[in-house]
Amino acid sequence: MLLPLAIAVALAACSKKEEAATAETAAAPEYTLDEASLPGVNRFSVADLDSTKDACTDFAAYANGTWLAANPVPGDRTSWGAFEMLDERSNAVQRQLAEQAGADANATGVKKIVGDLWATGMDEAKINAQGIEPLAGHLAAIDALADGAAVAEYLRTSAAKGQGFVFDFGAEADFQNPDMNIAYAMQGGLGLPDSKYYTDADKAGIREAYVAHIARVLELSGIAADEAKKQAADVMAFETRLAKASKSREDLSRDVSLYYNPLSLADADKLTPNFPWSKFFESQGVAAPEMFSLAIPAFHQEVSKALGDTDVATWKSYLRFHTVDGAAPYLSDDFAQESFNFYNKTLSGQKEMKPRWKRVLATVNSQAGEALGQMYVQVAFPAESKAKMEALVANLGTALKARIENLEWMSEETKAKALVKQAAFTTKIGYPDKWREWDGLQTSRDSYIGNVLAAQEFNYRWNLSKIGKPVDKTEWGMSPQTVNAYYNPLQNEIVFPAAILQPPFFDPAAPDEVNYGGIGAVIGHEMTHGYDDQGSRFGATGKFENWWTPADAEGFSARTGKLVAQFDGYTTADGQKLNGRHTLGENIADLGGLATAYDAMKAAVGDTPDPMTDGLTRDQRFFLNWATVWRRNFTPEEQKKRIATDEHALAQFRAIGAPSNLPAFAAAFKCEPGKPMVRQGDDQVVIW
Repeated sequence: MLLPLAIAVALAACSKKEEAATAETAAAPEYTLDEASLPGVNRFSVADLDSTKDACTDFAAYANGTWLAANPVPGDRTSWGAFEMLDERSNAVQRQLAEQAGADANATGVKKIVGDLWATGMDEAKINAQGIEPLAGHLAAIDALADGAAVAEYLRTSAAKGQGFVFDFGAEADFQNPDMNIAYAMQGGLGLPDSKYYTDADKAGIREAYVAHIARVLELSGIAADEAKKQAADVMAFETRLAKASKSREDLSRDVSLYYNPLSLADADKLTPNFPWSKFFESQGVAAPEMFSLAIPAFHQEVSKALGDTDVATWKSYLRFHTVDGAAPYLSDDFAQESFNFYNKTLSGQKEMKPRWKRVLATVNSQAGEALGQMYVQVAFPAESKAKMEALVANLGTALKARIENLEWMSEETKAKALVKQAAFTTKIGYPDKWREWDGLQTSRDSYIGNVLAAQEFNYRWNLSKIGKPVDKTEWGMSPQTVNAYYNPLQNEIVFPAAILQPPFFDPAAPDEVNYGGIGAVIGHEMTHGYDDQGSRFGATGKFENWWTPADAEGFSARTGKLVAQFDGYTTADGQKLNGRHTLGENIADLGGLATAYDAMKAAVGDTPDPMTDGLTRDQRFFLNWATVWRRNFTPEEQKKRIATDEHALAQFRAIGAPSNLPAFAAAFKCEPGKPMVRQGDDQVVIW
């Protein structure tokens, strides 16, 4: 999917026709799982508390300081915390499944696809022997390009194979008719994490390293060293031109309307005469639509201009570099190492490359995630987890409804529409009720990158097949083995994959305060995304519409502005400032989610006596498990990158941001007014 990954708001995310039957009716598992060999989970423990810290001054340090000091970032990671530990556990389960699939040379269906990707990816000797040869045909086609018209044709033919270079294209629900899919064309084409990386003064060192990386990749592809350096400079200049016509990640995160710019093909063709969209649709085998969304039109106009005024040699260097760079993780060790050196080590501070099995598993997930997920849920998701989650979601919904009803600042007119939206939430838990079909994807034991390219094309064609058709509301935007959750505003749905339903988020045997402080707050977080600064622009049916009175909209903006100021005021230990505007949506969701989860927890426990576990009250354990979720160490490079590109605030500030606005937190830890964790008066943020 194109847009769910872009606008669906996350928390940090081949079957034959008979195998497409619902997961509920699946046969007895054909896979085995050695649970004793799985990594442990990260539960809250009173031993992790740092008694030298004051919960009312720095709650994150009090709750997590001891654990963080004892758990540095592993060499093959750029961050380490609760999410990453569950990811390691999920990976360990998946590895056992992939090995079983890879060992079955006669497998069919999803097992064959997973097995073929796994077996060819793990065959390091064959991959190294092949070198760059699998790309020979692609590079020869690029070398043969003679002019801008030929480049435009190459962009069309490569896109038809699932290899988009300068823009993203695919199906998603129509903002004005969310029951139907239309085509969207988005900006793209940049190798650095964000358009700001090409211009910001503090990214100069990264730009220099990127140019060196481009040159090295070109040299590995067969270009002489001196010529590779010249071409690298040309590629960087070209990408900088595209970046200046692009919207930043911050811009896109704070104005969802940028994704929606409906145009007819005729009007789109006028905007980009050197790249007619009517011809592009025809080349993709997609029937000419009445309209599609040409998002960020200024970007596409710049691409069209570049097809007319940029030397074809620059285009060839750009296409050659991105062809090889995109394939590098699936090629021989020299290519994979160079990719790691820049994207992982330089950009994110990762000290060592992940072992091959983890890299191959990531490829299986990116190309056939739901196929592997169909295997995963047979061994890793107990039925009782789904049942208890359904009860938690219902309780959170009741609590959210009550919070909306009791809002003092919102008019009855807007409140009524907010309640309609709350009642219309769709919830998906664990795994899809209907598995995706993979008929037509041909994989083999011959070539790793051959399998990857086949899957890329298959997935692209599958996505294009949705254009002009009703939205399939059974589809998921994340695989079951993903440690995350999301809200999709176009479907008004909240989704919780199986892999996140483990401690510290969720434990069927844990007391209520622990589950409500973990997964309860996550459920509330995703629900609140329906009312954050962008989710609130969509109605109960998923339609992009304004359902607010002007006075309520103004009041909401004033309150969210205070949250922007709160996070703008946070600074890391090494002096980096957070961006409250960029992270606003997630901060709203954290605040509303935690407050709603607390209400739901209090309703669930009722008048039962407080058990005072380990000397801690029920309320204290609720907030401490919230903090446990957000314990996380980063490499310095990764922290800097996240501040620049991530719409989520750094974990340590998520641990303190929402609780500091809740009187229940101050009461739980007996915090006196004036303490940093007690925001009062004009400083206190109250929204949902």
